[in-house]
Amino acid sequence: MSDHDKEVDQVSGTETTGHEWDGIKELNTPLPRWWLGLFFVCIAWAVVYWIFMPAWPGIYGYTHGVLNRSQRDVVTGEVAALKAARLAKDRELAHASLAQIQANPDLLQFALAEGRATFGDNCAACHGSGGQGAHGYPNLNDDAWLWGGRLADLQHTITVGVRSTSPDTRQSQMPAFGRDGMLKPEQIDDLTEYVVHLSGRAADAHAVGRGAKLFADNCAMCHGPAGKGNREMGAPNLTDNEWLYGPKREDIRDQIWNGHGGVMPTWGGRLSPEEIKALAVYVHSLGGGE
Repeated sequence: MSDHDKEVDQVSGTETTGHEWDGIKELNTPLPRWWLGLFFVCIAWAVVYWIFMPAWPGIYGYTHGVLNRSQRDVVTGEVAALKAARLAKDRELAHASLAQIQANPDLLQFALAEGRATFGDNCAACHGSGGQGAHGYPNLNDDAWLWGGRLADLQHTITVGVRSTSPDTRQSQMPAFGRDGMLKPEQIDDLTEYVVHLSGRAADAHAVGRGAKLFADNCAMCHGPAGKGNREMGAPNLTDNEWLYGPKREDIRDQIWNGHGGVMPTWGGRLSPEEIKALAVYVHSLGGGE
């Protein structure tokens, strides 16, 4: 189309491209100069990047660029440097007893930092990021310990796990008194009232009276005659008002009926002895350590 044939839109004053569809004509509006400038700068930057940096995938790899830079190599190098920096402390941690770690402020800080990282990676999913626990997962901030809260107890529990794969794992089993037909529903109701009574809360006196013998016959062997628990058997204290499966009557009745019991992994073999030691120190520091 020659300049003589160019058509100008009467409303906008812009030339048209000459294209027309059903009477609608396309305006030949030029792109803003700033936009075009930025566009060409981006193209130039992309070409420079392709030359110097890894960019294009190939059949057997990728183009490495003039700088031959690799983010994977950078991360690998940083991890190796970190391990080298921690090596001396790791060796010190490996040879120190738990008591020696606690007595050495510098080593204690290192153990707490390593234990916190290990806890976040392996334990927080069940126990919570702050060790506050959840339904069926013990709170590590209080002083209610099923298997003991001393450093040595924690180290052993972490190493062997609970109801897990280690031949030395902590073992306990709460019977399913209702589900397995060991007690009648009304007996479980009475036993529930008795356990509520043990925790210091108001309970039906007649049911408590009936539940006392049921408790003595079926529960005292593990929980003790007064319901104070037994750490040798992992039996919880029923008088401290700390409940793993909930404090409500229906929670307690459900536990007596079904006998829930969770699993804690055996971390020995999955974590190094130094990591387990650091983890025990960190858990002990959460607030409930003895």
